Amino acid sequence: MSNYKNSLTIKHWNEDDRPREKLMIKGKNVLSDAELIAVLIGSGNREESAVELSKRILVSINNSLNELGKLSVDDLIKFKGIGEAKAISIITALELGRRRRLEDALEKPKITSSKSVFDVMQPILGELQHEEFWIIYLNNANKIQLKTQMSKGGITGTLVDTRLVYKRAIELSATGIILCHNHPSGILKPSTSDISLTKKIKKGGEVLDIKVLDHIIITEKDYFSFADEGIL
Repeated sequence: MSNYKNSLTIKHWNEDDRPREKLMIKGKNVLSDAELIAVLIGSGNREESAVELSKRILVSINNSLNELGKLSVDDLIKFKGIGEAKAISIITALELGRRRRLEDALEKPKITSSKSVFDVMQPILGELQHEEFWIIYLNNANKIQLKTQMSKGGITGTLVDTRLVYKRAIELSATGIILCHNHPSGILKPSTSDISLTKKIKKGGEVLDIKVLDHIIITEKDYFSFADEGIL
């Protein structure tokens, strides 16, 4: 029974295999993803250590931390050695990481390129399992005045009210706007409705002299820019 206990808890491992001590002595950057997760869960199961269990979890999702962040408690407890408490620890850590990325994005309010739009909006939209349509309002220095969600669950002309888009723009004295929505499917190609909605909103701003500077489609790892592709 003592061998069973020794195989589970990090404190009984050989010194070189202890991720907590490794972090304290050598720093956080030297730890692998599996070792970081092992610190969170603290113990494995009868057959494998915490690091080995963490490696197995990561292998199941192609070693993607983004995919790990999408797993639910029910998904995680399917792995032998992961109970609700450990699952919640993993989910909490990944959510804190996501919010940190979002906070970093909020500290970069000036838009200089389509890539800068992606950097700002990916933490908000990139991992969603449903579509959302957002408007970024800019002043004449291309600094963000406001980011706001206009619709959720699907993108059509009926769900995005052009009058509301420009009502807010006038209130903010915005000189330009950027349209942004996500494709949970991962497909970057704009749909017919994406294109028609862009034209509709662009036409609405012409009288008000408020420019639609771009329409960005966001996926988890990439983006599509109407302006860059010359179809705005």
